[in-house]
Amino acid sequence: MESDSAIGALGALAQATRLDVFRLLVRHEPTGMAAGEIARQLDVPQNTMSAHLGILYRARLVRAERKSRSIIYRADLDGLRALTLFLVKDCCAGSAELCAPLVAELAPCC
Repeated sequence: MESDSAIGALGALAQATRLDVFRLLVRHEPTGMAAGEIARQLDVPQNTMSAHLGILYRARLVRAERKSRSIIYRADLDGLRALTLFLVKDCCAGSAELCAPLVAELAPCC
């Protein structure tokens, strides 16, 4: 991941509704959620939610797939992985023992 892409992804997540959307979609992996259901659960108007989902999509943090009359959104875990790796790539100047607590804390969630 390049710096510009990381800045775009972090910028997309630097807004409360979009952060809530992303966290909701992560909880609903691998099935995803319809855009309308995301809007209902977060109590956000559908046209506003559409704009937020578009920003997350362009930042490569969500994927969209049409199913019948709905668009199903899913967290883009590859995008999340790339962003996370970009942020910790040079962690602790290569001192694995300093990074071990971070890795240990992430391991149980997945």
